[in-house]
Parts: sequence; C-alpha cells; structure tokens
Amino acid sequence: MSVKKLFDLTGRVAVITGGSRGLGLQVAEAFGEMGARLVLTARKQAELDQAVAHLDQQKIQATAIACDLSKTETIDPMVEGILGRLGRIDILVNNAGATWGAPTVDYPLEAWEKVLRLNLTSAFVLTQSVGKRAMIPARYGRIVNMASIAGLIGHADVMVATIAYNASKGGMINFTRALAAEWAKHNVTVNAIAPGFFPTKMSKGVLEMYGDALLERNPMGRVGGPEDLKGLAVLLASDACAFITGQTIAVDGGVTAI
Repeated sequence: MSVKKLFDLTGRVAVITGGSRGLGLQVAEAFGEMGARLVLTARKQAELDQAVAHLDQQKIQATAIACDLSKTETIDPMVEGILGRLGRIDILVNNAGATWGAPTVDYPLEAWEKVLRLNLTSAFVLTQSVGKRAMIPARYGRIVNMASIAGLIGHADVMVATIAYNASKGGMINFTRALAAEWAKHNVTVNAIAPGFFPTKMSKGVLEMYGDALLERNPMGRVGGPEDLKGLAVLLASDACAFITGQTIAVDGGVTAI
C-alpha cells in the first residue's frame, strides 16, 4: 500500500464530538480534506450550522447532530441514528470538553462533577456505544481522544487552578491505554492527543490573562496554530496507525519536554 493510501480516509465515517468549533473543527477540516464523511456533534445547533457552512465552503460535506453528551441517556439513540443513516462508524474523536477554574480548597463539588461528567464519563459512554454497535462487529476502528498537557503535568503556578480538568485529562490518558490494550484484538486502535495552548473559546480567558507567562515557558515561544493538530489527527485516524495504539502524543511546542 502506498503512503498516500495509508493516510486516505475516503469512505470512512468519522464522528467528532465538540466538532462545531475550536480543535474539533480543525480536526473536521483535516478529515474532510482526506475524504472522510463527517458527523459533528455539539450542544448548540446554531454553532453546528455555522460549522457545516464553513466546511461546505471548503467542499467538505458534514452532518450535524445537536446533542448534550453530559446527558448520557441521549448517547445510544444518537449512535443508533448515525448508524441508521450512514451504516458505519469507523473513526471516533472524543473532543467535547469543559473546564472550571478555582482554588482547590474552594472548588465546588458541582463544578468537579460537571467537568468529570462531560470530559470523561460521556466519552466512556459514547466510546462504549460506538464500540459495541459499530467498531467491534466490523473489526475495525480508530479512536482518537483529545486529552491535554494538563493531564501530563500540573498547571503553571501563575494560573488559576483547574483540578477537575487536570484530573479528567489524566483519566483520559489512562482510559486510552486501558482501552487500547483491551480492544487491540478487535483491530481497534485507541490513541490520544495532548494539546498545549491553542486559541479557542475555552482557552481565550486564560490566554488573555496569562498569555505572556505561558509563552515564556514554551520553547517555541508561541501557541498552537490552525494547522498544528491536523497531521497528527489524520495519522491516528488512518491505516497508517495500524500498529500504533495506547499512545498519548503532546502537541505543545515542547512544554512537556522541559
């Protein structure tokens, strides 16, 4: 098989959570360019419509499904609906997430539970559903979990604490390892991307308040750009990833290297 064919996603169906903006939309652009059929999920229909229109301008077709993944009872019906419409799910990107900043001694239990429920529990329920209904029966799948360098290291001391976010992303990294080992026999690979700081709606406030200090700690002296995740995401979703599983790769300009 040629290298170009290894990276080709033509005919694959990719479900991307949190796909209406930010890193999820960047991944959607990359997969669409490589030929995948896209299903984007997010809570807000208006943002999904904007994402679909944006992709359409790039000659990329996508289906949008509004779904609040924190309401886990909605997940199985959503997966069944996708399979009923498209017949398969080959690629799953668990990207939807939330954060909350507060000193740990004052951290509300409600905030902890909200962040863990969306960032980790909903990803588990969705992955379980897609695995059971699509990937394991097909004996093929590519799961890409969006972790964070916050799951690999503590936060910078100049920043407000985000204990639930850090814990959820650390959990996602070991979720990736455990599931990779369990589902390897089904020809399903499970890997994670751990981004550093990228300009997104979630990170906007942090970058406005602490951007200069964060750049001083970054060997490349910059934040992530609109193309910096795309190549890795395509690799982990493609047949080029057939012998790569259980790995977490940081895309952070070298922050976790020092």
